[in-house]
Amino acid sequence: MRTIRFLLALLIMAIPAASFGQIGIRVAIGPPMLPSYEQPICPGDGYLWTPGYWAYDESVSDYYWVPGTWVEAPEEGYLWTPGYWGWGEGGYFFNEGYWGPTVGFYGGVNYGFGYFGEGYGGGRWNNGHFFYNRSVNNIDVVNTHNVYNERIENNTQNRVSYNGGRDGIEARPSSQQEASARERHIPAVAAQTEHMQAARTNPNQRASMNHGNPAIAATPRPGDFNEAHGAARPNEATEASRTGTGGSATETHVMVHPNDLPPIARPAPVNSGNAKTDRKYEQQQDKLIARQTQERQSLQQRQDVEHQQLTQQKANEARTQQVEQQHQQQTQQLTQRHAEQQQTLQSHQPQARQQDRPHEKP
Repeated sequence: MRTIRFLLALLIMAIPAASFGQIGIRVAIGPPMLPSYEQPICPGDGYLWTPGYWAYDESVSDYYWVPGTWVEAPEEGYLWTPGYWGWGEGGYFFNEGYWGPTVGFYGGVNYGFGYFGEGYGGGRWNNGHFFYNRSVNNIDVVNTHNVYNERIENNTQNRVSYNGGRDGIEARPSSQQEASARERHIPAVAAQTEHMQAARTNPNQRASMNHGNPAIAATPRPGDFNEAHGAARPNEATEASRTGTGGSATETHVMVHPNDLPPIARPAPVNSGNAKTDRKYEQQQDKLIARQTQERQSLQQRQDVEHQQLTQQKANEARTQQVEQQHQQQTQQLTQRHAEQQQTLQSHQPQARQQDRPHEKP
């Protein structure tokens, strides 16, 4: 009996330490790419931004999106270090986020809004107040005066949501970040835990339902999923990149391979009043669509070869799932790149000259 009590005591003592480390579950398929979204306006002084992330629900074997939100810091001087997914021992595991006096390692993941992969540029504590960097935060400067403006270099638009593994972010903690991990920490506060549970019980937040395009991407306060109160959906550009250009965001199957994507939609004809310019633009659209279609076919062919190799090798389920996860990531990256190419071309769409526009009668 004494031995059992001793072991139980050790287990209880180990729980707080584990709360800042890795969650025990390992997932064979990595999380989807990060959605792009607008940050809701800061609700008030003392609130710090905690970026959104993909969590995993083992009961349904599915990822779900926990929206980014503003949270009151548990102590003066404390900052939030986001959690992140990392690869190890044949699967992806989640490293939990925490509050601490400095921001530690979060996998090199570019969560945005000051969390660009290393450190934090969204604000700092000074004389008991948190000062917000306006260049990366959505702040109401009429009511919030503890602000400053400091440009932060963000040279990457990488939306990969995990560290290590195939196509993962290749970042490692610095000695300073390792020291930060040994500082006094506070786990996610009750509001954050309840926020995560609210996301977990919302089917529209699940990756299998939204295909990496969650219904609510960010909220003004934890648990406030009401769009009328400022909850944000993903940017339209991101919706296109998740489903293929012109695709529907309500399809019910996961788009793992290029063949799962809807056909590339042709934009509506332009009429700027200059037939020559319009024709040249439409030819550019035709060339882009043809090239993107060819890239889809080439990727599908490579993936088909890998499927054939799995069959010949009689690969087990774990290996098959790993390859499927790689295929899904490749397809997501391809669709995102194609959406960005379409946006770039459409930004140069011919516009009607002022003299060609009909004049309104006074």
